[in-house]
Amino acid sequence: MSAFAKGKLKAARDALGKKNYQLARESASQVLDYEPENYNAHVFLALALFELGDLDESEQVYLKATTINADQILAWQGLSKYYERTKKWDRYGEVLDQMMRIFVTSNDCVKCAETVQKIVELKRENASRTQIADALSLYLPGSKVYDVLSALPAPDPTNPTATTTFAAQVALHNTLSILEEIVTLHEKEEEETINREVDKRRMRLGAAGPEQIRAEVAREVLAVSRLPHLYNEVLNHPDTSDSLRRETESKLLRHKQRYLHALPASQEFAVQKAKIASEIDELVDGAVLLGLPDELAWSIFIEGKDTDSIDGYDISTLRRFMEIFPSAPLTKLLRGYFSYMRITIFSEDEESDDDIPHEPEQSQEDALDSIIDAFPALESSILAYQVVGTVYIRECDYPSAIRVAESGKEVLQRAEAATGRNQPLKRKAFDVILATALVHLFPPKHHTRALGIIDGVLNGDPTDTQCLMGRGYILEYSRKWPEAEACFAKVANLLPNDLTDGLRAREECAWCKIHAGDYESGAVDMQAVLNDYEQLHDRDQDKARCWWRLGKCFWDIGGERREEAYRHFITSLKRSSSFAPAFTSLGIYYTEAASPPDPTRASKCFQKAFELDAREADAARKLAEGFADEREWDLVEVVAKRTIEGEGGLDAGISQAEKVAAGRYQPTNAWAWKAVGVVELNRRQYSAAIQAFQIALRAEPDDQLSWLRLGEAYSRAGRHAAAIKALARARELNPGDWMCAYLTAEVHRQMGQYEEAISAFRTILEDRPRELGVLMSLSHTHLEQGLDELSLGFTARAESSFISCIDTSLQVIDSSPGFRGIAWKSIADATFHLSAQASFFDRDQIQAILQNVAGLITSDNAERLSGIISLPVEITFSAMSRQKVLELAIAAYNYRISMSSNETTDSGSSWFDLGAALHYLATINPASANSDRHAKATQQAIVCIKQALRNEVDNDAYWNALGNINFTDHPKTAQHAYIKALDINSKDVTTWTNLGLLYLYHEDFALANEAFYKAQTLDPDYTVAWIGQGLVATANGHAAEAKALFEHAVGLSADVPEGDLEFATRTFSKLAHATSRSGRQTSPPFETLLPVFFVLGRYCKGRPEDVTALHLQSLVCEHIGHIDLGIQLISKALSILEDAYEESEDPIIERQFVIANCTGGRLRLTSGDYRGAIDAFDTAKSLLTDEQTGVENQVLRAQCLLGGGLANFKLGNFEDALILLEEAVEISVDDLSVRGHATVYLAQVLWSIGTDDAREDAKTRLLQCIEEDPDNITAINVLAGMGILTEDDGLVEAALSEILSLHYDKRFVSDPDRAVTHLLIQHQLGEGAFDKAISIAQSAVFAEPSRPEARREASTLALQHGLPDAALAVLVGAAAEDDQEHLRGSLSVQAIANALNPNGDFDTVRSLAQKAVMLSPWDEQNWQALGYARARFEG
Repeated sequence: MSAFAKGKLKAARDALGKKNYQLARESASQVLDYEPENYNAHVFLALALFELGDLDESEQVYLKATTINADQILAWQGLSKYYERTKKWDRYGEVLDQMMRIFVTSNDCVKCAETVQKIVELKRENASRTQIADALSLYLPGSKVYDVLSALPAPDPTNPTATTTFAAQVALHNTLSILEEIVTLHEKEEEETINREVDKRRMRLGAAGPEQIRAEVAREVLAVSRLPHLYNEVLNHPDTSDSLRRETESKLLRHKQRYLHALPASQEFAVQKAKIASEIDELVDGAVLLGLPDELAWSIFIEGKDTDSIDGYDISTLRRFMEIFPSAPLTKLLRGYFSYMRITIFSEDEESDDDIPHEPEQSQEDALDSIIDAFPALESSILAYQVVGTVYIRECDYPSAIRVAESGKEVLQRAEAATGRNQPLKRKAFDVILATALVHLFPPKHHTRALGIIDGVLNGDPTDTQCLMGRGYILEYSRKWPEAEACFAKVANLLPNDLTDGLRAREECAWCKIHAGDYESGAVDMQAVLNDYEQLHDRDQDKARCWWRLGKCFWDIGGERREEAYRHFITSLKRSSSFAPAFTSLGIYYTEAASPPDPTRASKCFQKAFELDAREADAARKLAEGFADEREWDLVEVVAKRTIEGEGGLDAGISQAEKVAAGRYQPTNAWAWKAVGVVELNRRQYSAAIQAFQIALRAEPDDQLSWLRLGEAYSRAGRHAAAIKALARARELNPGDWMCAYLTAEVHRQMGQYEEAISAFRTILEDRPRELGVLMSLSHTHLEQGLDELSLGFTARAESSFISCIDTSLQVIDSSPGFRGIAWKSIADATFHLSAQASFFDRDQIQAILQNVAGLITSDNAERLSGIISLPVEITFSAMSRQKVLELAIAAYNYRISMSSNETTDSGSSWFDLGAALHYLATINPASANSDRHAKATQQAIVCIKQALRNEVDNDAYWNALGNINFTDHPKTAQHAYIKALDINSKDVTTWTNLGLLYLYHEDFALANEAFYKAQTLDPDYTVAWIGQGLVATANGHAAEAKALFEHAVGLSADVPEGDLEFATRTFSKLAHATSRSGRQTSPPFETLLPVFFVLGRYCKGRPEDVTALHLQSLVCEHIGHIDLGIQLISKALSILEDAYEESEDPIIERQFVIANCTGGRLRLTSGDYRGAIDAFDTAKSLLTDEQTGVENQVLRAQCLLGGGLANFKLGNFEDALILLEEAVEISVDDLSVRGHATVYLAQVLWSIGTDDAREDAKTRLLQCIEEDPDNITAINVLAGMGILTEDDGLVEAALSEILSLHYDKRFVSDPDRAVTHLLIQHQLGEGAFDKAISIAQSAVFAEPSRPEARREASTLALQHGLPDAALAVLVGAAAEDDQEHLRGSLSVQAIANALNPNGDFDTVRSLAQKAVMLSPWDEQNWQALGYARARFEG
């Protein structure tokens, strides 16, 4: 180093000491200019910059110094100050680590300790738990600084400020506290890491279940955990206390167990899992050996023992567990179990030792309660499941034993997967419990399942006595006595001295011999078993059973031994008075063997047996038969249901999930299920009845009666397809059963398959012609068939069906008086529906059948119908009208009432039918026609409906009818009736609709809309509700919505004539009166009128005498071109109106007649029947007198004059035509529209005369008309046409000048059809001015580019002059693909243009032409286009 540098460094150091940082900076800088790698100069400069506040540059200089000499401390110390001040903690920590390294290298323990203290303090304030733990670990042995720090002296607690390293000294001399803190930090960090990662992974798409995610995360975290090492450090620390050691061992055990459970049970982790399990075993064995109070360790030790019985667990271990953990749930359960089993777990010395705490001895019931109370807290203990399952088996609580065993197997499976160790003996123990319970739970329902489990156990252990016993019981129920005897004999050999299972096995061996027919040997063996039982105490039930079995043996031997059997039965009951089979056998004895028989005692014995045990099926059946003989059906049901409960009911003793599989269980008492099925069928509980019959058929699949009842139940439940199958099976089993055929026919009737039903009923009647039930069903079928045919529009078929119904019902009346009320209802209903027919197709047959009906009706209670109809009703061929048939129906309903009393069940129905018929009579006979008859019919209808309500006040149909009758005159009463009906049945769509119509009629549109909405919600296909809502929309002025609603209503499947007429009327009125601003009417679109045409056609078929509909249909025919049909319809309407007018002379009918004649005249004029048109117009005109004023009369007169004038003109009667047309012009002075039409027609007639004067007169009249009505486009066009024909350009200009001077917008308002444009084009073409014609057409396209008609006309002109490309260019965009109206006119033009184009494609041309033909097959131009295309390309 030079003298200059030394001097400057000294100057810099002095300046720093004097805090002259600027001078220090300059001096240091000068040194660096001279010596750039001078370490001290960098340090001095950095310090000066730091103090001057130039922090960033100071940092850079310090860093430069550290690169020059990394082992010098000055620069690092400067950086530490800089980073501490700027709070750059990460960089600060890195610098401290470097400083600590330097101090370790220099072996400076004090400076190193100070640095470590700073590091720990920094991490505590600004780092994670893991980083804090890493910092604290610097104090521990084995760290990189521990050797240096160990040179520090021991701390002086009395003077902690004596050194700067007191914290480090304390930590070094008490590392246990540091270890504990590090352990705590890692524990918290791991737990938070696991929870955080689990929450994050659960939000992923396709994430696994929560348990699987937690196991995966735990496996990842615990695999790299430092806690096991740290726990071992604590355990090995010399200062660790015993309590801390126990706590740490417990933590280590739980940590390893958690890691073990997190490892998957796969081959990949098998070695690792076995290693962890071995480590856990070491910890557990040590804890148990030392008797440490760690419940988890003891539980792992106990649960890890693989044994198939409770006895296999070490009693001493269990006792030690109970002593160490006296309040643990497992202790409570074990203590209860030992008390329950009467097992002593303490020796006599221990029992007398007062230092050992003992629980007081429990009774068996209290012990059982203790076990059950403790069990819920041990849901993961396999031992607990074994204990509880064993206890439930001993208590014969087999459903609970099954539930516990299945749950125990699940717990065992989870434990095996968690530990990686299989425990086959425990699995066998649960299988034994499960099999034993299944064998004895409502045998033999679960024997199939039990046998599979037993076979599995015996394959592994052929000497398992419980499973051998179970197999023997199963074979007994299967009546395989030799095989069963072999099983029990094997158990007896295995347990020769056992007084429980061994002795019971010997008893069952004897019982098998008895059933196998070896009575003597069986009796000897049973007697030997009985002798052994008699030597035992508290075995009364076994003794009773053995005495009874021995008695059964003697009973089966028969003869004199039956008395001995009787004594054995008595002895059995002496041993146990609650042994039910003995009572059953005694009852049989009193019935069959006693002399004389004692049915009273027998019945008591059966009742006692059944009370004691519902499984005594023989006793139950005897009781049921006895109750059935006494017709005590309720008691029969009680016995049957209790018998079913005794065999397990529907679920066979298995609840919840297993209940779903109840269908596989076969009943043992089919008769009980049949009885229940019949009872439920009579109670209309069809689902329960179906279930009962199905179960009965599992036991007796060939029982024809059960199949028959099942089919009947299916039928009544509405499950017709299933009913057909069940009845077909019954028919197969007994082809001659007519009842089966009858029920099958009934099902066909319910399904609407009336022809099949009628055929089946008639087949039955061939063999049983007087079977009244079949006759009535046939009558009802004919009636329902008629109604169905009527709804579909087949009126002739419906008429025939109604006649057949009446004829069949008359046969019932002739056969028996028992069903006359029902028969008369069918007759009256069929007659009522016949009266709704517009006309009769077979009047002779109807007259004959109705005369027979009328002849049977007497005049009883005729005063009820006084003033309404005359009794008796006379039916003649000439007087057989709809009204007369309706009167006969009313008389029939009235006669039906006279046949019954108010107390009969059908009385309400009778009064209701009469009331409904009278109301219909009042409806078709309005008050204006016959006010007295209308009033009486209405009043009597109300009386009848009220009488029906007195009999059946909860019948909503009656309340609905009452509301209908009071609809117009008494709205409050009607509203009350409808609401009452809705209270009874709130889901009746008809009532909601009627209520809505009531509100609509009385102009409460909001409530009406709500009611219709409710009706639509209940039944979206109910047409009347949509019609009502359409009327509401109309009343509110929502025309578009109303149109959509009516269209929807008409499109529904239900036929509602009123809806059809309303839709047609509104649609036609709207279309027919759609006028332009000029007042000129436009013709409705063809497509829009087609639905109206079809709807009216449907309506007129059902109501061919409705004049309004006929007239409207004729108007529609006039617009769509069906002129001949229109003439037929209007002629029929005129005939009906004429007859009606002759009868009533009603002026309204007269006016309708006038309007109809005008329509008929127009139609005949259009068809060319000019004479007929003149007659029609003259008839109408004759009824319109001059005294009648008003706009409508004026229009009608003008129409008659116009029509007559045109007809005479067509016939060549020019003078008459001129007179009529001039009169039309004169009378229409106030109506410019009518006057304009009349003037135009008059001018055309004058022009046709051909004289100059006439033609001049025509021009003058037209000019005058145009002057009066400048917007009369028709007059303008006619006048322009005259000018074109006479080549009078001045006249043409005079006619068109005014409208041509208008702007396009105003002109189009006056000329909506663009007739002027078309006329101009034709005028220019007539003069040969093609260019001008094209110019006019192009101007029209430019003015209205979106108007397809203008484009079509321009393209047609282009085609006519050989310009196909221009035509196609104009047609582009002429119409949208779905605009059929425009496509009809443009497709043929496009086809011809493409055909004329040299590059035209035949497929394209043909497709366009064919599509045009398809859209308008009646248009000749389209066919011509198709023919031209084929000729051009194919010719």
